[in-house]
Amino acid sequence: MGSYKSTDSPAPGSPFNRSAQHDAKRTAILSQAARLFNYKGSRSTTLRDIAETLGLTKTSLYYYVKTKEELIYQCYMAALAYHLKSMEDIERRYSHPLDRARAFFLLQFENWRAAQEGRGPHLAALLEIASLQPPRRGEVEGQYVAMFKRLRGYLREGISQGDVRTCETISATRAMLGSLDWIFSWLHKLPRENVDTIARSAWDILEHGLYSGTGEYHPTRIEAGPGVENYVRGFDREEQNRLKQLAFYKSGTWFFNKKGFNGTSLDEIAEHLNVSKGAFYYHIKNKEDLLFNCYIYSMNITEHIYEQSEQLEDSGLGKIDHSCRRIFHVQNSEQGPLIRYTTITALPMAKRKEILERTDDANRRFGKFISAGIADGSVRNIDPFIAQQLISGAINASMEIKRWRSVEDLDRAAVDYFDLFFNGLKPR
Repeated sequence: MGSYKSTDSPAPGSPFNRSAQHDAKRTAILSQAARLFNYKGSRSTTLRDIAETLGLTKTSLYYYVKTKEELIYQCYMAALAYHLKSMEDIERRYSHPLDRARAFFLLQFENWRAAQEGRGPHLAALLEIASLQPPRRGEVEGQYVAMFKRLRGYLREGISQGDVRTCETISATRAMLGSLDWIFSWLHKLPRENVDTIARSAWDILEHGLYSGTGEYHPTRIEAGPGVENYVRGFDREEQNRLKQLAFYKSGTWFFNKKGFNGTSLDEIAEHLNVSKGAFYYHIKNKEDLLFNCYIYSMNITEHIYEQSEQLEDSGLGKIDHSCRRIFHVQNSEQGPLIRYTTITALPMAKRKEILERTDDANRRFGKFISAGIADGSVRNIDPFIAQQLISGAINASMEIKRWRSVEDLDRAAVDYFDLFFNGLKPR
């Protein structure tokens, strides 16, 4: 008798289905890599770290990915594919645009909790797209823009149907995604069992805004503030060296924001400033030292703006508005930019902790404006901590607005950007 040979592949759930096994292992690798990248940063995470946490040898891991950059790229593409697939599911379940935006927003909180509880994959926070080399960077940016346009489409459709208040939708979408990108930095500080309630409270702020009054909040115009050199304090060296340091920190911040930590070259910064390498390295020890000082430089500016706001004879809401727009002005003018926290994971844990603790202190000062607004009646009765975190995420993403939309008036663009938080999405 001849032997029987099946031409069919094993069923998808079969333990003999090699394709399914490969996909499952790849998913596990990307999830674990995303978890470590989000917590430790890509610079501090090695392929060996990822392999060991999965019980694999480094050689086994090389079967799936050859370099760390390739792994970062795959993590980002997997995260964006996950988000785009979730949008397809949301669009099948919901017909109203505002319901779709709400479902997408709330899902990001549930995704975080599911990963913490082992019910879903860890999704990479898209922090270091700038560090990728072409063509990978272009592919990731293309998928990100596709997600952006889809979310913006929900807002535009909502406006046309009367469900969403008329607003500048590019700015509103950028601000919303900035808030969502910030989730991983604060949600772990709150009880995990409260995530659903926290998510609903966060959406309530975006849906109805902070403003407690009737109609819409229309702020008065703010003119451009003093130059950066008037914000920065704490330099004991002679004036000439101080100005050189400012130039190094401003340029360093621009390069880190544009290219990420790994993609930034100190030699390139020195060439950009037209200074010799010797002169540059006299002030800057190494790239890590420059990055750390760029954070200090940005914190000095932010804290000074908060001090200015504290001295205003205005409502809590007015102080929130003043702080947000002043920072936006710095972010999008020759005074800035401020460092974007996408590079924070490139710092060693001790220095990262120092920066984050100082950032938390500054954010608490901002949170006091929210609490003061609730007390004086200018702000609705919302959770100040959640509002503070949402706005902080949006501020972190507020630079280079001109890459996304035309800007003829910087203060008008600032009003448009933060309008989501003051007036909300729903018609008032």
